Amino acid sequence: MGNKKHTLFILGPVIGGLALLPALRPDVYYLSALFTLFMYAALACGWNIFGGYTGYMNFGHAAFFGIGAYTSAFLLVRYGLSPFYTAIIGGILAAILAAIISWPCLRLRGPYFVLVTLCLGLAVRVVVINLEFTGSSQGLWLRLLPVSIFVNRVIFYETMLGILLVTILIAMWIERSKFGLGLRSIRQDEDSAETQGVNATQLKIAAFIISAFLAGIVGSIYAYYRTYIHPDFIFDISISVLVVLMSLLGGCNTWVGPVIGAGILVFINEFLTAYTGIGAEISRIIYGLLLVVVIMYLPNGLIGLFKKRA
Repeated sequence: MGNKKHTLFILGPVIGGLALLPALRPDVYYLSALFTLFMYAALACGWNIFGGYTGYMNFGHAAFFGIGAYTSAFLLVRYGLSPFYTAIIGGILAAILAAIISWPCLRLRGPYFVLVTLCLGLAVRVVVINLEFTGSSQGLWLRLLPVSIFVNRVIFYETMLGILLVTILIAMWIERSKFGLGLRSIRQDEDSAETQGVNATQLKIAAFIISAFLAGIVGSIYAYYRTYIHPDFIFDISISVLVVLMSLLGGCNTWVGPVIGAGILVFINEFLTAYTGIGAEISRIIYGLLLVVVIMYLPNGLIGLFKKRA
């Protein structure tokens, strides 16, 4: 309990300071960069609830992210409903997709599970790009908020910060609960955990659905932020790779690790794209190589490295 209070004592002022940052009227670029950081931190922290705690490398997270994005975009374009209110629906549809595919997918392990989740993201993209009501290959345009660009960025900044906070609180609760203990026992040795009375299948399905639900909500807000969505970048596999890399880099055994990993990689990404002029394809190669290095030399992430040295 003391450790939990200590964490909240640190987390509260940090979140509060970030929430008050727009009052200083920083440049719009910094608000946009921080929005991206919050988004990836929320995605990585949500991914870690399943992928990190159980050890199942899910490379299909972009599918749930994209489902949320297209749900809120469709409801806005067709019915005029704001994604700020319908984001929960995007999360629910992503969770339903996760529930449908969880039973056959979670019976697989190791590289077989990785391959299936990779195919999931590609399959959902193909389906969406061939549906007329999703804009097909033309994508969907969303109307802008009737406010100035600065106010627009502040609204999305605060919204994504709120989503990140909710995701962190859910991850903290799971990490300290019996549910989280069961998930981590699956990571250590799933067969042994089942012999000790852990219902591994039920726990994996529940964690998979929660992770997808949170990704769907993030995607719903991101779609409105972009004002234009297309399957090519909404379901881009590099989103899934980045999320996995962020979690592994920071450390998968705690909610803090993915947030730290997101901060480091978003900074690297901003540097590569804004200051070096490196294209998207080269960036993907760099992230792929970094993922290999992290798996080989940092199996427990930066958090695990710091604990070991301490």
